Amino acid sequence: MNRSHRRPGDFSLNARRRARELAELAAGTTVDVLVIGLGATGAGAALDAASRGLSVAAIDAHDLAFGTSRWSSKLIHGGLRYLASGQIGVAHESAVERGVLMERTAPHLVRAQPFVMPLTQLTPRRNAALAQAGLHAGDLLRVSAGTARRTLPTPRRLSAVETLRAAPGLRPQGLRGGLLSWDGQLADDARLVTAIARTAAGHGARILTRTRALSVTGSGALLRDELTGRETRIRARMVINATGVWAGQLVDDIKLRPSRGTHLVLRAHSLAGLTTGLHIPIPGELNRFVLALPQGDGRVYVGLTDEPVDGPVPDVPEVPESDIGFLLDVLGAVLDTPVSRGDVVGAFAGLRPLLDNGSDDGGSAGRTSDISRRHAVLTSGDGVVTIVGGKLTTYRRMAQDAVDAALAARALTAAPCRTARLPLVGAASRASLAAVAAPRRLIARYGTEAAAIHALGESDPRLREPVADGVPVTRAELLWAVRHEGALDESDLLDRRTRVGLVPADRVAALDAAREALAMGAPELTGQ
Repeated sequence: MNRSHRRPGDFSLNARRRARELAELAAGTTVDVLVIGLGATGAGAALDAASRGLSVAAIDAHDLAFGTSRWSSKLIHGGLRYLASGQIGVAHESAVERGVLMERTAPHLVRAQPFVMPLTQLTPRRNAALAQAGLHAGDLLRVSAGTARRTLPTPRRLSAVETLRAAPGLRPQGLRGGLLSWDGQLADDARLVTAIARTAAGHGARILTRTRALSVTGSGALLRDELTGRETRIRARMVINATGVWAGQLVDDIKLRPSRGTHLVLRAHSLAGLTTGLHIPIPGELNRFVLALPQGDGRVYVGLTDEPVDGPVPDVPEVPESDIGFLLDVLGAVLDTPVSRGDVVGAFAGLRPLLDNGSDDGGSAGRTSDISRRHAVLTSGDGVVTIVGGKLTTYRRMAQDAVDAALAARALTAAPCRTARLPLVGAASRASLAAVAAPRRLIARYGTEAAAIHALGESDPRLREPVADGVPVTRAELLWAVRHEGALDESDLLDRRTRVGLVPADRVAALDAAREALAMGAPELTGQ
């Protein structure tokens, strides 16, 4: 492919492209890099390698962002927590990568989100002073990372009146004021992964969902097409294992200590229409908070826990009632009208792939919240490179390090990494995004492609209708996901491309719309 003359269709993922590229691999094509796992890091590794001029196949047994990458807090954060715990390198890396996303590669998906930390009787003055000092240290991180103040404003102290104006649902009794800070917030984590994967496809990577690795070596893998059952052996010069919490199932001697992070989904009206995020200190903790995260779609996410998980790793983690009760208790301590269990319309949990290196202070019985979030790149005896640890914010650097390690393991060379300045599909300057002829909600999720999605309704006005009552997602978004974003079934559409499924009742209501979109998209992709 002549990468200097890419066409819009080059960035499209769909059933027809998947079938063609699987057939190419089955015919004996050897690729430079095989990436296993299509979360943020795996998709990032595919983009990194493809943009260096390497041939790439990237596979996942399920779908884009099926695992941990869709269960985050939807934050692109500057590592303040890590700074407070002495992990200065991790904090600085987070701040740098936050700036990359907000100012260069994905300004359409990441915006500045204000947060208020209410100072109540439950927050000792010493803790408040430490928190304020920490916020100013975080602002120094922003400066050191080269992120402009217009992108992330300076933190400051608020009076009680200003705090209540920013977050009207807070309890006024005993409120001494608040601390205002800013961080990056994603429109959606699964949408970020989709954009990364499509950008990789635009640079020639084969992005293959529903394709499982049955066995792996440093020179390739045995794959199975989960839709047909057909098995194919693929040859690759380099293999990268980016399967997160499942990494140890492919490569021996990878020891992880998964940590569960749970979030609740509330309707915004349950929190007095909250639009400002909240940092709520956890009693008895100096450096842990419960977050209330407005999503701009009538929902607020409340999280998160940090609990160790033992035993087999499930495909979709369950949310225990103990996590729900804990989050509601901490949130309720600062609200004028506490939310109840009945206000919880959904909940989700993700597992962090933390590396168990035996070096944390707690030993094998220590808390997962104490384990470093620094990522690690491990190379097996036969040359398989595994990337674990880290977090969503630093996916790009993790991918770069994994590709560099894979090249070193095989003594191969390639062009330097260029992803720090490579815009993802849909990205543009904020001035250009403001001029896109489409609703603001679509621009915040699709960037410059919002106009094309909105235009689908010109020939069929029904496509501009919401997929269900009270849900802002339109039918055009579902059709776009089938034709251009690799969605193959209802779950891909509702649980990852649009996230309607985070509220089970909304998912049920939108099922018919999802099935119609799949039926509408199928004839175009099969040539019927």
